[in-house]
Amino acid sequence: MHHKEHDIVRQVLDAQQDSYAADRLIERYLPFIRAETAKFLSRPPTDSDDELSIAMIAFHEAVCGYAKGRGAFLSYAATVIRSRLIDYDRRERRHRGSISLDAPHGEEDGTLLETLSDPADHAGRLATREATAFEIRELTEQMQGFGVSLSDVADNCPRQERTLAACRAAFTYAKSRPDLLEQVVRTGKLPLSELAQGSGVERKTLERHRKYLLALLLICTNGYEIIRGHLHQVLKGGGKA
Repeated sequence: MHHKEHDIVRQVLDAQQDSYAADRLIERYLPFIRAETAKFLSRPPTDSDDELSIAMIAFHEAVCGYAKGRGAFLSYAATVIRSRLIDYDRRERRHRGSISLDAPHGEEDGTLLETLSDPADHAGRLATREATAFEIRELTEQMQGFGVSLSDVADNCPRQERTLAACRAAFTYAKSRPDLLEQVVRTGKLPLSELAQGSGVERKTLERHRKYLLALLLICTNGYEIIRGHLHQVLKGGGKA
């Protein structure tokens, strides 16, 4: 066990110096990230849960912020993941009224979560997990060809709702223009002038989040069905912005 922890620390220190090593580490520990998300949700996360994305970003944050004096890495990463999920949950509760899945539902003693839950489908979850990991590997390899890593995308992700809304507008406009998507794949560059003019978003905003937008558009040009489904869930709140 002691040797295993030393091996994890070595991988983390390598990942701090190499963004591609960080991507591989996130892939390798995706089951751990899912497990920590499941603890928070009190159910297995699905690929459309925003919390899973938050947990993956938090794991990357833990990788970047880890030092040997912080103790066992996985314990530290679990703490960071839970902290970020709590922060996310509080923000969501402030922005809109929320119903607790653990609250009593109807006249029965059961909870809303129990009402919504289906019997566990272990084979189905395993197949979905394997398919998701395959899509992530494929997307990672494609982005590498454009000089972008998953770590870059996480770092470049908009943090404020106003900025996210601006990126959402540019993304929606680009999706309506197949010629722009083809241009992105062919050149590996965002047509910033056309995106700014067509979406009404300031060019400097697009430039700041270039890698994030590039990843979104690449996802739309290939058969990343699971990732695209999750992306739809993340961006579907466009009408509120």
